[in-house]
Amino acid sequence: MASHKSALKRIKQIRRRTVRNRAHTTRLRHQIRRLRAAIGAKDKAAAQALLAPTLALIDHSVRKGILHRNTAARYKSRLTLALNAL
Repeated sequence: MASHKSALKRIKQIRRRTVRNRAHTTRLRHQIRRLRAAIGAKDKAAAQALLAPTLALIDHSVRKGILHRNTAARYKSRLTLALNAL
């Protein structure tokens, strides 16, 4: 365990960030799962309603450093293509 003040502070900061990042990642994954479920069920209306908030959440994740921008682009592309295929 760290013994000096700055190391103790860094540990506290890391714990806070970890909790925040994990919550955001979970929220993102659940949103993507909801959209994929709607696409899998061939429910075009529900999928279209979920697409915009999902893409916005993906973009937000890039700004927050949760996702790499290329990963986000790949997710957005594949989700949009899957919806357009319905």
